[in-house]
Amino acid sequence: MKNPLEIFSDLSERLNYNFPDLPLYIRKGSLDQFHNYAATAHWHVDLEFIYVLEGSMDYFVNGCTIRIDQGEGIFVNSSRLHFGFSHDHTDCSFIVVVIHPSLLGEGSSLAKTYWEDKFSAMMEDFILLTNQIGWHREVLTSLQEIYDEMHTDSTPNPLRLISRALALCACIGDQVQQKSGHSEDVQLWTNVQQMTSFIHQNYEYKITLDDIAAAGAVCRSRCCTLFNKYVGQTPTVYLTRYRIQKGCEMLKETKRSICEISIACGFQSASYFTFIFRKQMGLVPQDYRKQIIKEQG
Repeated sequence: MKNPLEIFSDLSERLNYNFPDLPLYIRKGSLDQFHNYAATAHWHVDLEFIYVLEGSMDYFVNGCTIRIDQGEGIFVNSSRLHFGFSHDHTDCSFIVVVIHPSLLGEGSSLAKTYWEDKFSAMMEDFILLTNQIGWHREVLTSLQEIYDEMHTDSTPNPLRLISRALALCACIGDQVQQKSGHSEDVQLWTNVQQMTSFIHQNYEYKITLDDIAAAGAVCRSRCCTLFNKYVGQTPTVYLTRYRIQKGCEMLKETKRSICEISIACGFQSASYFTFIFRKQMGLVPQDYRKQIIKEQG
């Protein structure tokens, strides 16, 4: 069963940290855990680091697509829309390390001011980490070490985890550069959030491209351009995929009929819902539900 990320209406992700009181997400992942070998576009205030162990993948960050090969990695800055994917459906395994700013503690401090400056919308969206640059290699090695510490056979040392996580942030803070045009980027990203939020809140109703564009206060053409740049797909494709995602949730969490679910997801008929569901998921809704029941024992 594919495991979608838990994404809210504004495309923010709720992360399941390794420990409830330690805001670090340190795990291995693979593209085959996502439908069509593509994660859902999302963002979070946390800093994210990816280190590719086997294979390769493309990584989308705020309108740019970067190729990450085995032995390479990427740093993704705070609050950037991003996701990894493979066009040809080949798998890729990787380590992901995600660090929340609350690791610095409560209250204001010099460290928090530095964080807010270095990881703001004014700074670079990402840095591709390769083996050709010394400090890049140090970051990649640190990602492996922090993963090993978190997943040691014994209880991980929280102080070592915190120190290594903050050392990663300090290293990136030394290197990340200011970018131009940040004010426009922030406004355009706000427009995208308004449009995706509208879809998430109204997916069960009939939605037109004009409706989506109006939610972001842009024209139809601008709407399509922004979706392609910041989300990596057209508004119509995004709407359809979101409806199928909600259909999967209903099939898993309710006993509603296929006809009821199709209407609740905004499809005009059960037959069309089934057709699109099979095209997206590789099996019909009934078989998807049976598979879930079987996996749940």
